Amino acid sequence: MRTKQFKISDVLVWQSQKEISPLDLQKLTVNGDFSYPFYGQATLNNGIISYQTLSPEVLNNKEGKPTILIHSNNQNVIYLETPFYLKDGHGATSVLQSERLNEKNALYIITCIKKVISLQFTYNKKATKIALKNTYIELPVTTSDEIDYVFMEKYISKVQDKCMQNLSEYLSISGLKNCELTRTEKEFLNDSPQYVAFRVGDLFDIHPTKAYKGNNVNIFKAHGKTPVLSNSSFNNGIGGYSNLDCTEAGGIVTFSDTTTADTIFYQPNDFIGYSHVQGLYPYSDKWDEQSLLYFMTAFKKIAHMLKFDYAAKFNRKIALEFMVKLPSLDGITPDYDYMAKYISIQKKKIVKQVVDWNKLTLESDSMSVSPQT
Repeated sequence: MRTKQFKISDVLVWQSQKEISPLDLQKLTVNGDFSYPFYGQATLNNGIISYQTLSPEVLNNKEGKPTILIHSNNQNVIYLETPFYLKDGHGATSVLQSERLNEKNALYIITCIKKVISLQFTYNKKATKIALKNTYIELPVTTSDEIDYVFMEKYISKVQDKCMQNLSEYLSISGLKNCELTRTEKEFLNDSPQYVAFRVGDLFDIHPTKAYKGNNVNIFKAHGKTPVLSNSSFNNGIGGYSNLDCTEAGGIVTFSDTTTADTIFYQPNDFIGYSHVQGLYPYSDKWDEQSLLYFMTAFKKIAHMLKFDYAAKFNRKIALEFMVKLPSLDGITPDYDYMAKYISIQKKKIVKQVVDWNKLTLESDSMSVSPQT
């Protein structure tokens, strides 16, 4: 394979963009049966903050063309091919397209871009649009020294095939390929328990998680091992990782009091708290991971119904007074065993969906390479 250096501006074309302040989301919201991703400069979940249904005048990429976004502050590079909304960042996000761009060659190009800009730029030395346009990346070329898009697409296809093979092997080794529900589990799901409304403040103490003082540069590290929560509504609220010691033990539900109900998550592992991230600390020791996941789902459902946003924030005072319906045998205490068993069965159903998807994908790939008759 021959390669050559290209300026990013010779490979991709910068597009105009429309940015939105989170404070304007409510007034821009319209009625409709559609929703599009709202992108910020988060490093996780491809930078998606939430999904919104907003006025067409603030919508980017209306035709859904293959697009690459590069965030200047954290050098995060992502791919998308849908219309999207963009959080106001004073032009900090580069929106890039090309007539030759598709999902596979974009993934190859993104890898090449990340490799270069992770070494050239930092939070203090941002990947601005001017700097990016003059940044060189190394790409495969044809015998005529033109970018070899066919090679990139074939290479990514091989990588994806290998990933599918690894998934299939993992499912076999772990014994997850046989995950049909038992008769007892099916009967359990058909039974309807008694539900009782519990005040959240009677079940949990809610207070801010412990956070380190200082700015993000001193807390977040590229090769850190300790999860640091943030006000993100994705990736379980994890904003990045650190080399600092944990400040909180896992096994609690958390949420941000600065944004929406989408920030409610169960934290299975020890973590570092963050400003405005609240923790729900159980009064009873009968709560376990499964029962807390059940509670979190019910808790989150109510919070969503009340439609909190950046202006009308979801906070601790409101959360304490929530009345959450939970199964109960005696009408006084939650039925922890029922909740735990219910979630365990739901997990098994999800694994089955993954197994079925894996089978269909492998069968589809097999048919696509079968010889023609």
